[in-house]
Amino acid sequence: MSKPTILVVNDDGISARGIRALVEAMKEIGDVTVVAPDSPQSGMGHAITIHNPLRLDKVDIFKDVDAWQCSGTPVDCVKLAVNKILNRKPDICVSGINHGSNSSINVIYSGTMSAAMEGAIEGIPSIGFSLVDFNLDADLTAAKHYAGIITRAVLKGVHWKELLLNVNIPNLPLKEMKGIKICRQAMAKWKEEFEERQDPSKQKYFWLTGKFINPDLGEDTDEWALANGYVSVVPIEFDFTAHHAIPRLNKLSWNE
Repeated sequence: MSKPTILVVNDDGISARGIRALVEAMKEIGDVTVVAPDSPQSGMGHAITIHNPLRLDKVDIFKDVDAWQCSGTPVDCVKLAVNKILNRKPDICVSGINHGSNSSINVIYSGTMSAAMEGAIEGIPSIGFSLVDFNLDADLTAAKHYAGIITRAVLKGVHWKELLLNVNIPNLPLKEMKGIKICRQAMAKWKEEFEERQDPSKQKYFWLTGKFINPDLGEDTDEWALANGYVSVVPIEFDFTAHHAIPRLNKLSWNE
């Protein structure tokens, strides 16, 4: 049987250690094509480039793997990969491995997950992988291991095109991992503050700070899984409709 075609993208940039680890894991599974930003794009969410030209250059970074760097966003990378490079939909799209958590509310801001979401919008089963360690020298061994396991499982057993998984790997040695847990997204958020500062020319600027608050104590959440040594796998979707609210809204009087 022919090998599956795997599109690899990320938001940390094509030179990031995380994408190199993901490419190595995917090469053991299928035929890999990489399209990634030419510079870090963390926190870009689902942004696309509209008013500027997009550059796409082939690069020789990964051994025996076709790779392109793109001047645009992670979502741009997926669009260009499907429409201009592969000229067809790959069997799966994997994004990452991101440095830092994309659990809970972080999924909304994440360029890593938005790239995966764009894949799902295109009708491609897609997975975003994140390691809960912001250190650029983080040990990627466990993340690479579980990326391989989860990708193989999806390719073998999933038959719906819009599958979208948010996978987060705790910052633990592989031998201390407890396994994989299917979860829901925790109802947690950032309490943000903006520190007011001055630059050397005495001009005022603001620096975003804050702390993460998790009042959701459920043991079925991604935050619980990560805190207890499990790889969290959250199935998500791009239909933002609050379906439960429709019956309530239909009961309201909408007469002017």
